[in-house]
Amino acid sequence: MPSFNPRRNLISYMNDTSRKEYIFASDFDQTLTFNDSGYVLSELVGIPTAEFERKATGMARLNLVQQGGELAYLLLHDPEFKTRVRKEHLYEVGKRIRLKENIALLYQILESGIPGFHFDFYVLSAAPVEVVRSALEGIVPANHIYGTEFLYTSSGEIDTITRANAGYGKVFVLDQLQTRAQIGPDHIVYVGDGSSDVHVMLHTNVRDGYTIAVSEAKHVSQVAKRTVLSTSALAVLAPILEDIAGWNRLRIRSFFESYGIMIQEWDRVRTDWLTLRTATVSESKPPRPPPSSLANGAASIL
Repeated sequence: MPSFNPRRNLISYMNDTSRKEYIFASDFDQTLTFNDSGYVLSELVGIPTAEFERKATGMARLNLVQQGGELAYLLLHDPEFKTRVRKEHLYEVGKRIRLKENIALLYQILESGIPGFHFDFYVLSAAPVEVVRSALEGIVPANHIYGTEFLYTSSGEIDTITRANAGYGKVFVLDQLQTRAQIGPDHIVYVGDGSSDVHVMLHTNVRDGYTIAVSEAKHVSQVAKRTVLSTSALAVLAPILEDIAGWNRLRIRSFFESYGIMIQEWDRVRTDWLTLRTATVSESKPPRPPPSSLANGAASIL
C-alpha cells in the first residue's frame, strides 16, 4: 500500500482547485462545417437541394418549427424525405460533410493546452445526432454530442422523434450540462453561426456567459459578444485567450505558433447594420407650428 504523504496530497489538491473549469459548447452546421447537413442529405438521396431549400425556407417564414428544426420536420412529415431517408443515410452524410480545419487540435487545446483552464467540449446541434457523431468520430466523444434523436422502424425508416435539439432545446441541454459540471453560468462559452443559435446565446449572455459568432448573419452577430470569421475552427481560441484568459495579442500569436499555426492576419472591425430609405418631405422636416402657437408657447414659459 502506498504511503500517505500530506505535502504531496496538499500540492495535488491545490493544483486541481486552481484550474478554472468551463463548458465550451458549439453548434455543428456552418459552425464546425462548411456546408449544411440538409443539403448533403438531399444530394445523397436524390432530392434537389433547391427543393430542400424551398421547403426549409417556407417553414422558417411561417414559424412552423423552431429555427434549425426544419430538417427534422421534413424527415418526419415530408413524404419525399420520409420515404427515401434511412438511418444509414444519416451516417453517410456525416462522412461526406466537409469539416472546418483543426477541430481535433481545438479539442486538444481546450482540454489541456491552456494553463490554468479546462474547457469541456460539447457539440449541440439541431442536425440528426447520427450525422454529427459520424462526422466527428475520433475527434469528439459520442457522449459529448447532442443532436436531434429519432426512433427507427426495423427497416431503418424514421418513425418518431425523441429529442428535438433546436431553439430552446439547446438551452435545456446546456442547463443540464452546467448542473452536471457544477459550475457557474459565467463559465459557459457558446459558439454558433445562425438564427437557430440566438435563443441559447441570449440565455448565455444574460447569465454572464461568453458567446462567439462565426458568421456575420445579422441576428447572431448582434447578440454574440465577439464575432470571428475563419476557415479554421481554431480561430475561436483567439477571443477566448484574449477575453477569458486575459492574454495579450503577442502571447496569443506565440501560443498558436507553438502548435505550428501562424496567425497571418488578425483584423478587428466593428460592423454597423443600417437600413436606409428615401424619406418623404413630411418625414425629413417636422411641420412648423403657426406663429400664434409659438407666441402662446413663449408666453406660457415666461
